Amino acid sequence: MGGIRLSRRWLLAAAALLVVAGGAFAIGHVTSSHNAARSGTAAPTRGATATPVIDPTTPTDQTTPAPPTTGGASPPTPTPTAGAADAPDIQGVACPDGGASVSTADQLTAALAAAGPGSVIHLSEGSYHGRFTVAHSATATRPAWLCGPAVAVLDGGEVKSGYGLHLDGVSYWRLVGFSVTDAQKGVVLDGTSHTVVQGLSVHQIGDEGIHVRSASSANLIIGNSVHNTGLRKAKFGEGIYIGSANSNWCTYSGCRPDRSDYNVVAQNTIAATSAENIDIKEGTQYGKVIGNSFSGAGGLTAADSWVDVKGNDWIITGNRGATSPADGFQTHSVVDGWGTGNVFSGNTAIVDGAGYAIHLAPVLGNVVRCSNTETGARHGLSNVACKT
Repeated sequence: MGGIRLSRRWLLAAAALLVVAGGAFAIGHVTSSHNAARSGTAAPTRGATATPVIDPTTPTDQTTPAPPTTGGASPPTPTPTAGAADAPDIQGVACPDGGASVSTADQLTAALAAAGPGSVIHLSEGSYHGRFTVAHSATATRPAWLCGPAVAVLDGGEVKSGYGLHLDGVSYWRLVGFSVTDAQKGVVLDGTSHTVVQGLSVHQIGDEGIHVRSASSANLIIGNSVHNTGLRKAKFGEGIYIGSANSNWCTYSGCRPDRSDYNVVAQNTIAATSAENIDIKEGTQYGKVIGNSFSGAGGLTAADSWVDVKGNDWIITGNRGATSPADGFQTHSVVDGWGTGNVFSGNTAIVDGAGYAIHLAPVLGNVVRCSNTETGARHGLSNVACKT
């Protein structure tokens, strides 16, 4: 419903440039359902990897449909915080030399407690048993870094409680290269902005692998490997989860929509998740899902698609998925005014399942471009005609 229009915020995004010391968000493009109440576990007590390759040859779709004029009031246009007006463009970061090296859980806890603008923490190889919190912000010109190789492992000890790593109300952090395992939730961003989560291995997790919520905006989740989630409760085992279900808005966003807006999820590999590989909740807007690899093999026991979009004005492009019990991608509207304006383009869906490659339920102002391709979806590309 409504005509196709060029979003003012994407035009602003094309003109914006976020420069961050140690790793800039550069202008460029890359190739490529559940609303049950969550168990909101209380916040726990508190090596560089190669920059992901960026391929500028595949365009992203920069148009978004107008909000619907019926079916409930459209959500209000968000009022972004200063500097958070646009989603970050996609470019990885490389950890700087220098800073502090840690090799024990106690040293890591102390280093995080003392960290601030310009801090660099390098994890040595080994296991760090405990649950860790980042609670001090950095700045755009002096971000803070936590870096390590994949064999540096934050180990929460069990999948029934606690967060492996919790970013609590901070900005301008760079988390690069290490592993997080054996926690109820792997990496949680609450009230966090302008942060990069890159090249992590997040696995053996009770619920979600990476959860971005509580008005966390303008973050880049790039090049991570997320697998083996939902070991506590399958229905909560999403790989990457953006926002909060409306049943949890009073817990995480003052009984209003959880405006975790402008987040970018790019170039991640997500598999063996019991729930969706990516779940984008009602209340979120203006994000991008670009160049990711999805798989339902050995997972999706509590889901019927790789990606479920319930927010508005998301761009989903250049992703590749394989093996789903029903659909590849889905939209849903669980709150009036939400679940519309999302654009799917250039995705490759090897579904081998009973549904569609892209299923819009309901259609609203969502768009399926003819640049998407499908294999093995019993009902074909989509339940709507594609648009060029």
